[in-house]
Amino acid sequence: MCGISGFISKNFDKADLVRMTKSLSHRGPDASGQFFDSEKGIALGHRRLSILDLSDTANQPMSSHCGRYVMVYNGEVYNFKEIANRLKKTNWKTSSDSEVILEAFVAWGIDFIHQLNGMFAIAIYDKNEDKLFLFRDRMGIKPLYYFYNEKDLIFSSELKAICAIKKKLRN
Repeated sequence: MCGISGFISKNFDKADLVRMTKSLSHRGPDASGQFFDSEKGIALGHRRLSILDLSDTANQPMSSHCGRYVMVYNGEVYNFKEIANRLKKTNWKTSSDSEVILEAFVAWGIDFIHQLNGMFAIAIYDKNEDKLFLFRDRMGIKPLYYFYNEKDLIFSSELKAICAIKKKLRN
């Protein structure tokens, strides 16, 4: 089990992202990472439990090969090897399903989601278009909670990560 969190907001800073990510430490003791762009107010956090690829190369947030997209992901995609074969890439950096998921998004856009067989919560940020995409498996096995108030979007695998910074909005 891993944990993801993040926000789109000018009301929060990197310390808030770190606080959110730390609140998920029990979900992933093997690695922690953050992507933060203060100018655009976008933040992605990840706590990792290493299962498929134990190398640091598979840590998240993960950037696409082209550098345009950044992803955090929690879950397991059972058919990732079949998807990797369909993508016909030869320059894989990892043996993780995370990289395959991200490159499938690059290749097929939001329709990539129809190819995934598994349980997952995914956040992908498009740096060029300044857009965040959130996806969850069809059955909702992997949770993805969010708070939205027309100015701020906060999301996470657990409510307590959202609550850790949402209090700041009341001030």
